[in-house]
Amino acid sequence: MRTFALNLAFPLITFGMCSVNAETFTLSSSDITDGQFMKSQHEFQGFGCNGDNQSPQLSWAGAPEDTEAFALMVFDPDAPTGSGWWHWQLINIPASVNSLPAGAGDPAKNVVPEGSVSIINDYGVKGFGGACPPQGHGAHRYQFTLYALSKKLTLPEGASGALAGYMVKAHSLGSTKIEALYERK
Repeated sequence: MRTFALNLAFPLITFGMCSVNAETFTLSSSDITDGQFMKSQHEFQGFGCNGDNQSPQLSWAGAPEDTEAFALMVFDPDAPTGSGWWHWQLINIPASVNSLPAGAGDPAKNVVPEGSVSIINDYGVKGFGGACPPQGHGAHRYQFTLYALSKKLTLPEGASGALAGYMVKAHSLGSTKIEALYERK
């Protein structure tokens, strides 16, 4: 019985320690706000959308102590695909970095931190692809989630968003999120 109790207690204690650490890990932005609607500058240019396709400014603080890299995952779980929509996945952001400027998701600007790797998004390109929900589909949630990673990731060229997401979550020390909204009327 004592062994059973110890086996049960260890994961609970470990989980409790991770939760305390994760509470100090924060993500903020001067461009988007949790629970609020994004501006058209963050709307995609194409697929019937006419926005500026600009990724928002993001800053973070309080990462877990053993963080070796970060990964930013931008996902719309409300896309009518059956599997959501990956708008941007940027992995291997160096641990020394604590922000991305507005527009960093545009590969032509070449402003992502050195060593960072963009995964092909669901628009079929590397970099940020802005919001573009179907007209009249209602508000969609855009989850900007930053993960602290225990190591830099090695993924094959052309890795899918699902594989990138799996590897990020497998090596996550903690995460923080801003969930912004967008709707086309």
